[in-house]
Amino acid sequence: MSSEPYVRTEMLSEQPAPLGQTGILRWMRENLFSTIPNAIISTLAFLFVVLILSKLLPWVLQPSWNSESISMCNDDPNITGACWGVIRTRFNQLMFGFYPSELQWRPIVTFIMMLVAIAPVLFDKLPRKMLAFSAIYPFLAVWLLWGGSIWGPIMAFAGFPIGFFANKYLKDVTGELAAMIIAVLATIIWWLYGASLVSGALASVIPLGITAVKSSDFGGLMLSITIGVSGIALSLPIGVVLALGRQSDMFIIKILSVGFIEFIRGVPLITLLFVASVLLNFFLPPGTNFDLILRVIIMVTIFASAYMAEVIRGGLAGLPTGQYEAADALGLDYWQSMRLIIMPQALKISIPGIVGTFIGLFKDTTLVSLIGLLDPVGLIVTIQGTIEWNGIVWELYMFIALMFWVFTFSMSRYSMYLENKLKTTH
Repeated sequence: MSSEPYVRTEMLSEQPAPLGQTGILRWMRENLFSTIPNAIISTLAFLFVVLILSKLLPWVLQPSWNSESISMCNDDPNITGACWGVIRTRFNQLMFGFYPSELQWRPIVTFIMMLVAIAPVLFDKLPRKMLAFSAIYPFLAVWLLWGGSIWGPIMAFAGFPIGFFANKYLKDVTGELAAMIIAVLATIIWWLYGASLVSGALASVIPLGITAVKSSDFGGLMLSITIGVSGIALSLPIGVVLALGRQSDMFIIKILSVGFIEFIRGVPLITLLFVASVLLNFFLPPGTNFDLILRVIIMVTIFASAYMAEVIRGGLAGLPTGQYEAADALGLDYWQSMRLIIMPQALKISIPGIVGTFIGLFKDTTLVSLIGLLDPVGLIVTIQGTIEWNGIVWELYMFIALMFWVFTFSMSRYSMYLENKLKTTH
């Protein structure tokens, strides 16, 4: 035998880990079967899910997409569950309501443009130049959906330059706060009185426009998205202003903000919708034709703004006082400290509450069916009133629930993405 010691001259290659230490098996062992009680609960839960799916899947997976009526489903021996033909035959109605079929390309284009417009707002890696389109989009969307003269949206957009220049040239004379209030009032007055007069005059001279569509033709998911997105986009900035007003040292502003928030939060949304539908016209000048959908958007925005203000106030209250002192030490005035230091941190803290409010607002758009607007839920009664689909129930509700789930789940996932992105280490 050789007495020389054995010395390895090369490294052994890496060996794969045991199956129980990787992949799905490791995850199941650590999360589902780590202890005997966990294993029992996991097994019972698995059996319960299998039982539910064994009853649900045969009902859902039916060859009924080509059915033209509920009677065809009932008479077909191969169909023993859901009658999905109602979704195929009424799909356009569930999406667009009674919007003219030859013009349904306009809501589709508007929706695609909406995704482009909100992309630079949601994702900061996109070019900031796209924000110019985001600012123009709301007016372009109104024109595409309702049609009519192009001068109306252009004159409505002109209200922002009017407010900007009013604030710019008055703040050195009247002070920053007074100039801001005057600018807002000037913009509102322009929208209420000046925009319609100027747009009407321009339309009579240069008639540019597309086919007009009445608000009574709006419906389906298009109506829910229109009301929901408008309420979400408008309630956030108004909620920020109300939250700051509630914490203001100015007595009048604080009292007005607190009164508004507490009153709106104490009133059910359906009450505000009935006010928008029935009572609001009594407070307007005689002969005023105030669009019902616009009235609903205003009331939904007011309702969501009050809740948004409380969510943001919670974020402001969660900041340590050292942040305010640091802003003062840097010599920043009130608006600079809020814009650069306080509000970004408060909004980061408030992300879960803000997204939760948005999700609740989007789902609450189904309440408009109670005032005669045909959102997807309101269309169920219309579809059930036809001879072909009289008696159909579960299929419609399940499809509508799926549509809303897609939007609300997307908002929830974006909230998680944003929280992880803004997570900081201490």
